[in-house]
Amino acid sequence: MSIGDEPGYPETGHTRTRLPEGDPYGGAARRGGRSSSRSLVTVVSVVVLLIAAIAFANRGGNDGSSNDTDTGSTTNGSRPVTSSTAASGTKPVETKSQGIPTGFAHSEQGAQSAAANYATALGSDGMFTTATRHAIVQTVADSSVMNSMQSGFDTDYSADFLKKAGLNADGTAPKGSTFVSRTLPAGTTVTSYSDSAATVEVWCNGLFGMASQTSTNPVTSNWFTVTMKLSWSEGDWKVLESSQKTGPTPVNGDNPVSGSDEISKAVQEFGGFTYAR
Repeated sequence: MSIGDEPGYPETGHTRTRLPEGDPYGGAARRGGRSSSRSLVTVVSVVVLLIAAIAFANRGGNDGSSNDTDTGSTTNGSRPVTSSTAASGTKPVETKSQGIPTGFAHSEQGAQSAAANYATALGSDGMFTTATRHAIVQTVADSSVMNSMQSGFDTDYSADFLKKAGLNADGTAPKGSTFVSRTLPAGTTVTSYSDSAATVEVWCNGLFGMASQTSTNPVTSNWFTVTMKLSWSEGDWKVLESSQKTGPTPVNGDNPVSGSDEISKAVQEFGGFTYAR
């Protein structure tokens, strides 16, 4: 099966804790009398004095010189420097092939970014049509396994599988329906790494199903972990092998279920992301 094609959660019993109806504080937090004029004047005076003290301190600490050297977290001992709040991860890639991010850094972070983006591509609705599936595989697979990987996916996405998913024989959705297959990485971790190979686990949430008024396979959400073995080949990370297992799965929330029209609209309006570690 494809990445993310396991619709739904396993049923899990759980108890939800709710706050008491009405005001949980018995109304005490809402009570309060009017402040006297004397109290108001006192508060205003304190605020004015505090503002004046802050302004004086800032003025006294600025002698007109500037120092942009990063000393860890501040400049002139008071203001944070830009680098103290900068992102720590590798910059996202800016190149794409067949709409899939490519050109990842030759590092552990680069391998994680590649695995997240490749999991997204291999778990997308594009895998259900032959031409797009072949383009995806040819973009992400290592040349040494490309033919076998493509043949394996062609077998997985058989006519019988497409029919069970509610799709036409060519992998397209019936008229008036919106097919959904999305993989949404939630995190990555490297389990082994060298300059020539890496194994990365990608924890994902998946959406799968058919959004329509008559669908017997509604869009459901499930959680799974994809393990990808990557090789450094021709200046980029490429997939040698991928596998999938269920979970970790969090407790389902209290969100009301949306109708098929709302799901269809969301799928059409909200695009995907380029993932970077």
